[in-house]
Amino acid sequence: MTVVNGPSAGSDGASEGATPPMEATDAPARADGVQLIGEMKGSGYREVPALARRGDGQTIQLTPLLYLVLAAVDGTRTCAEVASAVSGPFGRAVSAANVRTLIEDHLRPAGLVVQADGSQPQVQRSNPLLALRFKYAVTDPERTRRVTAPFGWLFSPVVVALVLAALTVVTWWVFFRKGLASATHEAFDKPGLLLLVVVVTVLSASFHEFGHAAAARRAGATPGAMGAGIFLVWPAFYTDVTDSYRLGRWGRVVTDLGGLYFNAIVAVAITGVWWATQYDALLLVVATQLLQMVRQLTPLVRFDGYHVLADVTGVPDLFQRIRPTLLGVLPWRWRHPESTVLKPWARAVVTAWVLLVVPLLAFSMFCMVTTLPRIVGTAWASAGKQSTLLGTAWSDADVLEVVARGLAVVAVLFPVLAIALILVRMLRRTATRVWTATRGRPVRRCLAGLLALALVAALGFLWWPREGAYRPIQPYEGGTLTQVASAARPPTAGLRPGDHGRLTTSWADGDARPTKEKPQLALVLVPRIGSGADPGSASGSTDTGAGTGPAGRTPEAWVFPFNKPLEPGKGDNQALAVNTGDDTIRYDVAFALVWVEDDSPALNRNEAYAFASCTNCAAVSIGFQVVLVTGDNHVAVPQNISAAVNYDCVNCLTYALATQLFVTLDGPLGEASTQQLAQLWSEIAEFGRNIASVPLSEIQERLTAYETRILDIIGSGAEHAGRDDSVEAGDPGNEGAPSQGPSPTAEPGTAPADEPTVDETSPEPGDATATDPGTTTGAETGAGADAGTGEPSTAEPTPASEPSANP
Repeated sequence: MTVVNGPSAGSDGASEGATPPMEATDAPARADGVQLIGEMKGSGYREVPALARRGDGQTIQLTPLLYLVLAAVDGTRTCAEVASAVSGPFGRAVSAANVRTLIEDHLRPAGLVVQADGSQPQVQRSNPLLALRFKYAVTDPERTRRVTAPFGWLFSPVVVALVLAALTVVTWWVFFRKGLASATHEAFDKPGLLLLVVVVTVLSASFHEFGHAAAARRAGATPGAMGAGIFLVWPAFYTDVTDSYRLGRWGRVVTDLGGLYFNAIVAVAITGVWWATQYDALLLVVATQLLQMVRQLTPLVRFDGYHVLADVTGVPDLFQRIRPTLLGVLPWRWRHPESTVLKPWARAVVTAWVLLVVPLLAFSMFCMVTTLPRIVGTAWASAGKQSTLLGTAWSDADVLEVVARGLAVVAVLFPVLAIALILVRMLRRTATRVWTATRGRPVRRCLAGLLALALVAALGFLWWPREGAYRPIQPYEGGTLTQVASAARPPTAGLRPGDHGRLTTSWADGDARPTKEKPQLALVLVPRIGSGADPGSASGSTDTGAGTGPAGRTPEAWVFPFNKPLEPGKGDNQALAVNTGDDTIRYDVAFALVWVEDDSPALNRNEAYAFASCTNCAAVSIGFQVVLVTGDNHVAVPQNISAAVNYDCVNCLTYALATQLFVTLDGPLGEASTQQLAQLWSEIAEFGRNIASVPLSEIQERLTAYETRILDIIGSGAEHAGRDDSVEAGDPGNEGAPSQGPSPTAEPGTAPADEPTVDETSPEPGDATATDPGTTTGAETGAGADAGTGEPSTAEPTPASEPSANP
């Protein structure tokens, strides 16, 4: 809405000679399509404004005098006759010169009166940042009235009360009794149902607009055209209810809430369809309706909640009040005329809205800018997965699956496009306004240029493709406001074992500080007793041994009805994750490269244990060991052991994966192969440090790929040396028997607690959702983890430095 300010009832109109004179015989006329809406009832302004609408749909807010002049201008009256017609209703004498000034200085620039030569004015609609664009009208006002007439009975007080009562019951049942897990599973398991959910949700959005039109008609207004447009990058529907400004305050509020009421009707009706068909996927439609209602009630942008607040306060365009409201907060502008145009109660409400919305929008923009790399990385990874599934569905000629995956790809990419569009529009608008405001002011323009360079540098720092900047968002990441704010700061170097220093963490003022009983999410690296390798380094020390046991960590209370695993021996590798803390996740990762030389027996053990006894918790243990045997070795009995146990657990997950690669060589590797192996092990160590960001279902595949690369390096070195080496990949029971792959294990927690198993098979990691009966698990729950492992060396095996992470 555009506000046109002119002389008020307390002024003398326009001064003589202020405007080039218009001949007294001239008969000004209103522009084509101008509609007179009238005085705005229930206004929050001290001087009640009137409204008019241009032919392009733009609503104009006028002072009473301007509205009287516009109403008297009909193309037949001269300025003198218009002045005579206005003087009576205005209550003061208005001259022809006053009328000419009002027309030339206010009404013509607003596009409400034809030009002096009789041509139509060239108007430009206001262009809000989040406005609906590319609108296409589907129905004209007459057709809108016809199609919405049958819905009038739905606004009967009895029907409204019944619908709202039913909605309350449905909301409670869906969210607190039934839940949405089965609905989500069924929808994604059956693409046809997922498409049905999407189609019904889209149709309900159009039905929402029927609610606005029907409510306006019920309240006594005439609804206008209905159609569709583009909101940022998403399709959206709209209904023209400008005529509702003729209504009183509560008539306008009923019109605003009519769409939400129709969402409630859809939710109740879909619940009835579910009761008849028992298709749980339909309950997702109920959830989307409720979420749509909550979103629409948000008064931050031009959703239904914004219009409700605007109509309750009687201030049609709240966003135009932001600047005068902020200035009016200053003590020396408290009684400025621009700040006092509203009634006291309306001014208080609008001021509260401005002080809430401006910081929230600014912080939302900050979050949008700082998290854009993570959002792009997530969208890229998700689009890749959906594209793969789309290709599979295309190969299988599964039409429904193809459509579902295609919609998924579009849904993934749209948020990125929307954010990019918002940022581009804001930058372009800001640049245009600054350039216009600094015209003829070189000093200010130079300062603006320096600020622009600083902004570009800041964006370059935030968006630079450094390591980890574009990693996908993981489901276990909190995404709290403090985490978003800390993401904009440069990373802090971690502490090295034995060093002292400080790390800064952010806590909200109102939040309680973490205690042992109520911990908060944090990453604590506790180095194991060992070689003192640097867990924060990609290469670590020249480690040749296995990770020692958990002796160097803060001990967990041992509450399990079996003995604790023995400490690992020389040349062994052990990952032990024990979690007894509620609402926590513990990762333990042990990666080791072991060289067995001379005729020493190869009795290396690779162990991964995950034990949990807690509520809403997880314990994840990953053990990866590569054993390279050189020389005349006659005894080789490697063991690969894993165990995952839940004891007295509620809603917990334990996951243990042990992968061992055993390779015998006729002699040392060549220098080139040794360097390649060292580089690869550094890469593996880095993978271990960031393993918490990898879904559990993908860890085994990644380790298998590393094993293949290790074997390729060894095979290349053996070929150049003319040797014939043998490989045993994780087979603890058959000495000298070749195997095609590692023997990773992911043991269920229902395995005998006192009998850790020696696995000779390779189950899928995704199957390791071990829980007690009746509990619920999440197969991809994760937390931060760090693995400090060493590079290959021909020295005697020594313990590895293995930090553990406890969020």
